[in-house]
Amino acid sequence: MTNYTRRYVPGGTYFFTARLQNPASDLLVQEIDLLRSATRLCMKRWPFEIAAAVVLPNQTHMIWRLPAGDADFSKRWRLIKSTFSRHVASPDYISSSQRRRGEKGIWQRRFWEHVIRDIADYDRHMHVIATAPVQAGLVKKASDWPYGSLAVRKMGLDPSPPRTTAPVQLVPNRAIAAPAS
Repeated sequence: MTNYTRRYVPGGTYFFTARLQNPASDLLVQEIDLLRSATRLCMKRWPFEIAAAVVLPNQTHMIWRLPAGDADFSKRWRLIKSTFSRHVASPDYISSSQRRRGEKGIWQRRFWEHVIRDIADYDRHMHVIATAPVQAGLVKKASDWPYGSLAVRKMGLDPSPPRTTAPVQLVPNRAIAAPAS
């Protein structure tokens, strides 16, 4: 069995990708209101901030900021995925291992997460979110995709700056760099 190591940074900023089990499915855009409701419910129970997001037909990418002292993003994804899954029909085929685990077969078991390290890392992941609909061949211009935060930013509602896991030193520390006299 694979041992997944997750990096939990209380109050950190994270990039996530969660995918549906069926890569040919378009369930997330068909049921976009349900996904939004499941996410709002989770945010009400266990607060966090969504800095950016894009929902594609079979996957979603998000950047979250967790509250200070809290690093439990797994609990939040579990609630979002389970709430969403409870309200959609089961797929035609569910594997025996999914059946044994009591899974509905909507989502892949895991999700991918990455701790945002600094502003440059944040910008790279914002670029991934902004260009995902174009990369997937869904639209010619990213701003034409209605299921992402780029559509919100067109209206002048930019998110606040990111919180990184460690402060970025912009000016060299002269005490360290200066030779001892």
